[in-house]
Amino acid sequence: MRLFGPLHISLLIAVASIAVALPILCWRGFIPMRGARLSIGWTLAINELVWWIYRYSREGIHAANLPLQLCDLTVWLAVLGCLTVVPSLVEFAYFAGVAGAGMALLTPNLLFPWPSYAALYFFVAHGGIVIAVALLAFGGFARFRPAAVWRSFGFLLGYAALVGAVNAAFGSNYMFLCRKPANPSLLDQMGPWPWYLAGGAAASLAFFWLLWLPARYCGDRA
Repeated sequence: MRLFGPLHISLLIAVASIAVALPILCWRGFIPMRGARLSIGWTLAINELVWWIYRYSREGIHAANLPLQLCDLTVWLAVLGCLTVVPSLVEFAYFAGVAGAGMALLTPNLLFPWPSYAALYFFVAHGGIVIAVALLAFGGFARFRPAAVWRSFGFLLGYAALVGAVNAAFGSNYMFLCRKPANPSLLDQMGPWPWYLAGGAAASLAFFWLLWLPARYCGDRA
């Protein structure tokens, strides 16, 4: 898949259109709110389970293919957020999901070329995260509490520390903490290791604050 080629742009437009339209349709009563969030939650969960069964049946389980990437975490938090609407889950799934999965969609790191199952899974999973958290944040399901940005950012740093310990123990590169992804990404503009880690953390915090603005506005209207 060519980066920002016609296919890539079409997929981005499709994800963005659904993420914008679904909360509006729910607000206006065209789609049942509870049915929408439960359907998305179970779809994400089933898609994820099928993928890992498929992958582990082919590759086995080893230190380099554990579900420890940030999007592996946020997809399950999005699932739990859809099923339970617990504020802390929704908050972190929203901030980390849009920032992480959104960046992954913009600069996809595909294991296999399109239209392989792995590539299809990638866009369903990452696009599903964005759609799910957009529905939770803007569909009237949860109010974002004070200091949501700082709580979510602290959780992100804590998770990165745990993943960093796994990387150090097994020589893996989860969350790209040890080296940048092979495909072009925003990290390419942030210097060599370890400086790009600080740049990535600062960019994440900035993204979180930008994402807080529409979430706070919609929360005030709820």
